[in-house]
Amino acid sequence: MRRPGYHPGMKTYVVGGAVRDALLNLPVSDRDHVVVGATPEDMVRAGFRPVGADFPVFLHPETHEEYALARTERKTAPGYKGFVFHTSPDVTLEEDLRRRDLTINAMARDDATGALIDPYGGQRDLQAKVLRHVSDAFREDPVRILRIARFAARFAAQGFTVAPETVALMRDMVAAGEVDALVAERVWQEIARGLMEKRPSRMFEALDECGALEKLLPEVRGNAHGLRCADTSADCEYSLAVRYASLVAGNSPEYSVLDPRQANKRLKAPSDCADLARLTSDWLDTIRQARSEDTVGLLATFDGTDALRRTPRFMELLNVAHADHLVLHGKSAAWTTQEWLMQALYRLQSIDFGVIAARGGDVPANIRKAKLAALEQFLEEK
Repeated sequence: MRRPGYHPGMKTYVVGGAVRDALLNLPVSDRDHVVVGATPEDMVRAGFRPVGADFPVFLHPETHEEYALARTERKTAPGYKGFVFHTSPDVTLEEDLRRRDLTINAMARDDATGALIDPYGGQRDLQAKVLRHVSDAFREDPVRILRIARFAARFAAQGFTVAPETVALMRDMVAAGEVDALVAERVWQEIARGLMEKRPSRMFEALDECGALEKLLPEVRGNAHGLRCADTSADCEYSLAVRYASLVAGNSPEYSVLDPRQANKRLKAPSDCADLARLTSDWLDTIRQARSEDTVGLLATFDGTDALRRTPRFMELLNVAHADHLVLHGKSAAWTTQEWLMQALYRLQSIDFGVIAARGGDVPANIRKAKLAALEQFLEEK
């Protein structure tokens, strides 16, 4: 009896990140497969479920892992969408691996025997801790510039560097205008993933090395403090919004705080990220000096940040300020302002605004008076 997912003429291989991460002794979460020697009809007859829109990708009937038919590709237009894909039983594994971005991602393991197939020196480059392009076909997809920068951030802790010839190729691509063809949504997708790596700053350093940063996110160039804040936010395992705000709106106190609005617009950043970056730009300096504020200044901070109505967002702003504090004063430096501000906010939240409104009169003025009284009592106790 034929087992599900089996066809006599085809061979299957685990490819890409799963092979790479296993060789690095890192956890393997997803396994992608390449199928050689089969047609889409063969896959369906073997029980696979087709899911690919642009090229034949199938889900295994039992494991639900992805199996893609071996393919080649040909550049037909500028940008990252101008490709024609070709699949047939005659496409070899080596041809499929050759179209991949980095040598460390162009390795495979035979599903049947476990043998490693490494036609482009990926294992060698893993050992040398080098990110190197597989072939000159790398230049056909500008997204690969972002991907290699993201991998630089992911493997920075292990000491990986980008091969000089790959940096040179990336520079040529930037000079040829390939980066200009990238749409904002695709750029944001890769930058967001890079920000969630352990050392986000390395992504932007790699982009700067090849000239892409000036086109994609010029606000970050030369802002060492923002890069360090992004890394510190990553160390603290803060959210994407906090890491982004730290990067594009964080700056040393001796300089004016960066205005992230152009970056938000250029990247089409999601509303939560864009909003927190704008809030950071407007209020980070105030948060830094919050302990020296009087009741009027403190209330202005809470009202200006809408902290009463949008407390979770205010707490994210405090996380940005926390990362900023650690960069300015050392990663072991205690920061009591965060807890102090939240205690003050809780005082305001304990006010029964409904009772004040029911009394009538000048309700806004009475609410403000109650807020100031609560904050004054808080400051006296502290």
